Amino acid sequence: MTSAVGLRRVVEPAGVLPQAAYRLDARGAIAADEVRIRVERLNLDAASFRQLSEKHGGDGAAVRAEVLEIIRERGKMQNPVTGSGGMLVGTVAEVGPESPLPVKPGDRVATLVSLTLTPLAITDDLADWDGRSEQVPCAGRAILFARSIVAVLPDDLDPRLSLAVFDVCGAPALTARTVRGHAARRADGAPAVAVLGGAGKSGSLALAAARQAGAGRTVGVVPVPAERDRLVAAGLADEVVLADARDPVALASAVTGALGGPADVTVVCVDVPGCEHGAILATADGGTVVFFSMATSFASAALGAEGLAADVTMLIGNGYLPGHAEYALSLLRTVPGVRALFTDRLAAD
Repeated sequence: MTSAVGLRRVVEPAGVLPQAAYRLDARGAIAADEVRIRVERLNLDAASFRQLSEKHGGDGAAVRAEVLEIIRERGKMQNPVTGSGGMLVGTVAEVGPESPLPVKPGDRVATLVSLTLTPLAITDDLADWDGRSEQVPCAGRAILFARSIVAVLPDDLDPRLSLAVFDVCGAPALTARTVRGHAARRADGAPAVAVLGGAGKSGSLALAAARQAGAGRTVGVVPVPAERDRLVAAGLADEVVLADARDPVALASAVTGALGGPADVTVVCVDVPGCEHGAILATADGGTVVFFSMATSFASAALGAEGLAADVTMLIGNGYLPGHAEYALSLLRTVPGVRALFTDRLAAD
């Protein structure tokens, strides 16, 4: 078990798993059940990148310097404020003889586990990254464990596009499962679904998944008119409303006004803190709130639900369900609105 989950790579503190460790050993020599990746690109998670960008006032050079320092100090990419990381794309360089991962040397792959638990070393000082986008071209190495998850990049998609999808592929899978569960319990089989941050990566996939899973009516919530216009053009939601997800009363009013009542399922894909209470208030008794944002305070969510006497189930989107990567890619390939939003986002970066 110590080999499978990477305990040998933990430098400090002793006895914790790699995600909880402060520092990992990112040296390139691999154990029999490990895989070494030649890294080509990182994808910082949205909450982490936003926090770093806002901290440095949009100064890309300062953001680059801090990311590089975090990786050098910790042997992994884990934002000390948000606690989150992202994932990466690269080429398999070496596979240990006892590794169970379905890859071979030369495969171009995306890791489907967080950078917060992935031993990582950068060798080019992030020289080709301007610090102004979530995607980080780079050179370096990363180590995968036996219990890691990895996907071979599809040949028909730009690797940057695949990386963007894989970064959030847990969101549509869990959204679909949750919506199907509510549909099975409702007399009309058609739950109402609200997605906060519906124009973003995880939000757009969650809206598409909710519709496929049988949602009766969907609303996408966005904070600014430009995002509203993009989401309307994508056609992924029955209604698109403007609201600040950090304003509980305004958010609940916007959602209930669009749906004709509170949502049965509310999916939180907003990369800023302070959205917990609004999501709870916008959800019907017996409903479910799914938190996919790494900016979520789960203490605030739990205490907020208690304080509102809200009978809601709250789920943490853990980023993994069996088949989640394939499902997310199928949405990208088959739902034009999803493809358009992802493509536009990459062009803007």
